[in-house]
Amino acid sequence: MRILLLTHSFNSLTQRLYAELAGDGHELSVEFDIADSVAEEAVAAFRPDVVLAPFLKRAVPESIWARRLTLIVHPGIVGDRGPSALDWAITDGASDWGVTVLQAEAEMDAGPVWASERFAMRAATKASLYRTEVTAAALVAVRRALERVPAWRRGEWAPTPLAALLQRPGSFGPPGCLRPLMKQVDRAIDWRRDDTAAVLRRIRAADGFPGVADMLFGEPCHLFDAHAGRRPAGAEDAAPGEVLARRDGALLRATVDGALWIGHVKRGGTHPFKLPATQAFAAEAARLPEWPVTLMRGRGQGKADECDESGACDEWGELAYRESDDAAVGFLSFDFYNGAMSTAQCERLSAAIGFARSRPTRVLVLEGGRDFWSNGIHLNTIEAAPSPADESWANINAMNDVCLALLTLTDRITVAALAGNAGAGGCFLALAADHVWAASGVILNPHYKNMGNLYGSEYWSYLLPRRVGVDAGRRIMGNRLPLLARQAAAAGLIDEAFGADPAGFAAEVARRAAALAAAPDLAACIAAKAARRAADEAEKPLAAYRAEELARMQRNFYGFDPSYHVARFHFVLKSPHSWTPRHLARHRDLDWNRPRVAAPETRVETA
Repeated sequence: MRILLLTHSFNSLTQRLYAELAGDGHELSVEFDIADSVAEEAVAAFRPDVVLAPFLKRAVPESIWARRLTLIVHPGIVGDRGPSALDWAITDGASDWGVTVLQAEAEMDAGPVWASERFAMRAATKASLYRTEVTAAALVAVRRALERVPAWRRGEWAPTPLAALLQRPGSFGPPGCLRPLMKQVDRAIDWRRDDTAAVLRRIRAADGFPGVADMLFGEPCHLFDAHAGRRPAGAEDAAPGEVLARRDGALLRATVDGALWIGHVKRGGTHPFKLPATQAFAAEAARLPEWPVTLMRGRGQGKADECDESGACDEWGELAYRESDDAAVGFLSFDFYNGAMSTAQCERLSAAIGFARSRPTRVLVLEGGRDFWSNGIHLNTIEAAPSPADESWANINAMNDVCLALLTLTDRITVAALAGNAGAGGCFLALAADHVWAASGVILNPHYKNMGNLYGSEYWSYLLPRRVGVDAGRRIMGNRLPLLARQAAAAGLIDEAFGADPAGFAAEVARRAAALAAAPDLAACIAAKAARRAADEAEKPLAAYRAEELARMQRNFYGFDPSYHVARFHFVLKSPHSWTPRHLARHRDLDWNRPRVAAPETRVETA
């Protein structure tokens, strides 16, 4: 079918649906929901069989849904209505939740139901649940709904009115209800009464957007990115709400029964966007004690005061290293918020790789984070710098240093295990490993052009051609659309895509890494790897690739064309879209004139 994705932005859910449905053989185009007239123009130009709305912030105009089958993807169970579906589910401690695909009508979220899929809730942020469980459930429900379209057109099947389902929930499970927009008064934290679990739920329910309005150091701000913590020695009597220490850009704040880390805040004034908490409140944070955590923790490998009696060490930190029971495999995780890697975070990751190099392992697995492996340089911290150009330069060089540390790790086998999405420089950082494995649901964006036509670095001009060849590499860099992990594997960009869920992927990664470490030809493989690196270095040094890439990046950062700085500014400030990029809005191509029988323009009949 021909499907128009009408969406507020090309977010993670929309990207996954776009890539998966295109892989299913559907013909897709995208239009950002900017205005009714723009959406109407897109429908007239593309003539879709179905208008699919995966992410909207306002109602679809009647001029569209009355004439074209329009399906809404709602991140809530059947009967749940309102714009704060996940927010309420997390705040209320729901044990399970779901996604509903319903037909657009005059009343929002009240149309007949085409499909629904439920999932178990996880103790996580709204953004994490949205990218993982909601996205997976939405894909199942959308495919099920699209399969029913031909029968619906023939009059052999009809969606069930919501009122009928609420009276007999049946296979759809317990019904939801109409919930209002969650406001800041509903999210407010009472530091004198709310325990750590309650505060975590409130911040997690607002993560991504809009955050929880609160105060830090007497200044209003919004809180994001919270993690359970504990009070340091000597702070047992600290008042709830008091800020106690700093670590990895986060601030430790006392609660009535412990403490938690606040990783990011949005502070008004000069930089009204999310920043690491210690950067947003730099002067205040500088007066706090730094409380580092050991890198090697887990399986009894942390310090005694950081582990419980079983040897488990769950003290929060952006970086963590552990080893298998036989010490043959090392696992290095770097869970950076939204996958962005600032200069300081890159420096810490380079140091962590150096630590891993000192360990007697035979295989090193770089796990990244659960939601993102890496998305490259940190645009928010760059935007907040006194000189964004200088900080861009420092950040890309620090990213290159991470790649270099991985490329020159020639005494063991390295694996990039992508449990979460990766974009821009993060994709090419992964290619610096010997093996690249990705979870089946991972989306890759191995290109830079969407950010003001950046040229890119991270040794991509060395790494990409050696995997796919020069011509294919040129096509990949020019393609600005998301790539499914299995498509990337088929193209040779990565090695394998597997795992039905995050837990299954992690278990299989551990099994495969152990097999690599135990392989009888491991020593020969490592020797061959070192020889290849030496031969490549003799042919053209890595320093030459880096210098060539950075010469182009220098033009992006300091040249006369401000495209990168303009694009970064609008990305960080979340500026409303003024148009849909042409690589998404295929219907706006000048040569969009292929003949096709138009889908029915008559009023859509509902059950």
